[in-house]
Formats: sequence, C-alpha cells, structure tokens
Amino acid sequence: MSTFDVIVIGAGPGGYVCAFRAAQLGLKVALVEKRPTLGGTCLNVGCIPSKALLHSSEHLVWARHHAAEHGIRLGSVDLDLAALLQRKDDVVRKLVGGVAQLAKARRLTVFNGFASFLDASTVRISAPSPGAPAAGGATTLSARHIVIATGSAPSELPGLPFDGRTIVSSDQAIAFDAVPKKLVVVGGGAIGLELGSVWSRLGSEVTVVEFLPKIVATFDDDIVRTFTRLLQKQGLKIETNAKVTGFRRSEISDLKSPIPCATLLAERDGQTLEFPADRILVAVGRRPFTDGLALEQAGVVLDERRRIKVDHRLRTTAPGVWAIGDVVSGPMLAHKAEEDGVAVAEWIAGKAGHINWDLVPAIVYTSPEVAAVGLGEDAAKAAGRAVNVGRFNFAANGRALAAGAADGFVKIVADAKTDRLLGAQILGPNAGELISEVVTHLEYGGSAEDLARTIHAHPTMSEAVKEAALAVSKSALHSI
Repeated sequence: MSTFDVIVIGAGPGGYVCAFRAAQLGLKVALVEKRPTLGGTCLNVGCIPSKALLHSSEHLVWARHHAAEHGIRLGSVDLDLAALLQRKDDVVRKLVGGVAQLAKARRLTVFNGFASFLDASTVRISAPSPGAPAAGGATTLSARHIVIATGSAPSELPGLPFDGRTIVSSDQAIAFDAVPKKLVVVGGGAIGLELGSVWSRLGSEVTVVEFLPKIVATFDDDIVRTFTRLLQKQGLKIETNAKVTGFRRSEISDLKSPIPCATLLAERDGQTLEFPADRILVAVGRRPFTDGLALEQAGVVLDERRRIKVDHRLRTTAPGVWAIGDVVSGPMLAHKAEEDGVAVAEWIAGKAGHINWDLVPAIVYTSPEVAAVGLGEDAAKAAGRAVNVGRFNFAANGRALAAGAADGFVKIVADAKTDRLLGAQILGPNAGELISEVVTHLEYGGSAEDLARTIHAHPTMSEAVKEAALAVSKSALHSI
C-alpha cells in the first residue's frame, strides 16, 4: 500500500488545481483520474473544446457576412468541418499536455483508474478498462486526507435516453461528423445556447426548446428579452414554456438523409408541439458524478439532490474526507471548482483558505456574451432590497462601435442607502472579461462610486462598465 498526505480523486479543474496547490504547500499528493488524460470534462469535452468551436464558427460568420463591411472581399467562403474539428482537438491536446507537464513538475503521483473507498482513509484503484492494469504500480492507496473531485455528468430526461447518435449530450455535440440539417436543443441554459449557436453558424436549422418562460432564467428580464431577440436575429428559433414529453424515432439515422432522424414531442398550453430533427441535444443540466465511489464505506453522506453533504469548509460527514466542485452544492462551474480546490488544499495544510461563494461569476459564451455576478436587479427587488441601478448601452461606446459589436448593455446594481455594489449583469462583447472588474470591486466591498472613479483606458469596452457605475447616481457622461 502506498501512503500519501493527500489523495485527490478526479483531475478536472477542481481536482488538479487542488493537487497542484497541495503540492506547492509541501504535501505528498496522489492524483487519481479515470480518463487517460488530465483536465476532466471541462478541458477534454466541455469548456475548452466548445469555446474553440464558438470562436471558429464566429470567424465563419464574420467572413461570410461582415468582411465586406470592412472592405475585405473574400469571394466564396466554404466550411471545412474536418479542419475545424481538428483545430478544436489540437487546442485540447495542447492544454492537456500542459497540465500533464505541470503535474510532473510538481512531482504528483498520477494514477489512471477508478477510485473506490475501502474506508475513510483508504481507496482502491481499479483498472480504467477491463483487463488493463492500473497505472502507477499500486492498487491501494491511503492518506490522512482524501478530496473527492469527481465532477458531474450530463443529465438525461425521462423518455429521452442518450444513444450517442440521435439523442446526444454535450459530449457528442462537440464532434458531429456532419452538420445536422435540423438540430433541436432541449434546454435554454449556457450549454444548450452555446452549442446551438455553434451549429447554427455552421449551417444547422436550430430550435431551442425550454421548459421555463425564458431562457437563461437566472438573468434579469430585460437582459433576457434583448438576448433572446439577438439570438433569434442570428437564426435560432426559441420555444419557451414547452414541456418535453418524448420523441418519435424514424427509420433513418444518417445525417446525409433528407428525412429527419427523429421528432421531439412537447406540450404547451395543452397543445402538442412537434420538432423534426436530425439530432436532439439534451442540455438540461448536469448531475453530480459519484458513481462507483463506494461512499458508504467511508461514511460519506449525500443530500436529497444526490450531492455530497459538506460543511462551510467543504468537509464531508467522514473525518478527513473533503469534497469540491460539481459534487457539492453551488454552481457547477470550473472556476468555482478551482477555488474550492485551492481553499481545501490550504485548509489541509493548516492555512487560511478563502472562497466567497456569493461572488461566482456566470457566463454564457454566445455572441454577444452574457455575464453576471452577485445580485441582479430583479432578484434584489424580489427580496425587498432598495437599490439604484445604472445602465449603459454598448451602442454609445466607441470601441464597441469600431469593432462592430455594439449590441447589449451593462447593468450595475448598488444599495440605495450605502451605494455598496450588490451585483452586475452584462450583455455584450467580451462580457465574460468585463465582469471580472466588478467581481474585484464586490470582493473588497466597493461602492458604485469606487468603480466609477476608477480610471478606465480610452477607447476600451470597459468604459461601458464605468459609465454604468456612473449611471447609478445619474452621473453618466455619455448617455442621457
């Protein structure tokens, strides 16, 4: 049996970052991963490959529809899907290799296999595939501290089981071998809208079917209204208040056939809706992945939503066992998992770990992007908070106009009495980058005035954030 200070189960963003930080702090660390590569869902089949596809598809749209505005004549612009997918794979391969090199440099012991608990301080590593030996030469590991970082898996809908071809998850939707003529996306959240946007840009007729009254339901109504209109302008069809009831499969399963492979069935106001599709992408969220861990052997308890139950320092019900990322409560986001991992490593090492779960930014990487942090206007008012709200349109921002990306606006929410920042929502170019400035001000308890008095370079899109902060006190300089 090999003994370590810390065993981390799962090498996604939370797990490998936790392992790296623990190693930095002088601890002997084992990292266990069932995939042949490190990085987890995010790096291998999630965040990174989807962003590569989003960027490539945006270039195609720009070349076909916007290059001429800049005086650039390109002639015929054709899609080479194989090359586009190869670029995506190359990006993933480069980053996966980088993580592996970092693990080696930090002298982690990496085991390729499935981990299951024997007790609260011991795990068995089984082969990653039948008949294959577990890497690292050991099958049983022990440690004073074990961190569960096994992430999540796509959720299925009753009556729509994944088959990997007609009914697909996001894992398969990043690697279609042909552009579907008709793609139906079930779920109007970040994953569904991002991948729906990719295939729409590449030529699919995309319909998004959402159960709730609006897409991206956690955002303010005015943000969602404008966002929905912009997506529809790009060609996405959006059907809300639609409850999926099942699907009807045809005899055809070939993307090159003129006959749709299936028809999604839904219901709205007592009426049956039918959506023919070559592929149906189910993107209704993710579930904590704890399959096969034998948590009961360690005394680890799950909550009513099958998440691992933890306290305010991410300690489970079993002494010495911790859990981070998607397997515990909170948003299922890579950056949240990373911060969980850093904090746990520091707590294990006896240091003062810190994480503020109220300030985890959420981003939808469509075009334009949507981002939020903290308390939105609608949520604040629903909670009875007296707030002042500042808003600034990108149409009045010089850099956005110069870039041809002037859709959307910034909203800043502050307490009406103290002016302390409560949150922000951004719909527009580079929203995912711009939101970080607001996160910083929120973290140290800054006010809207603090944000407004911070010097922003000109011309930059970040000036829209400054102007929105000025607008909180009705002091915006470039809007009325």
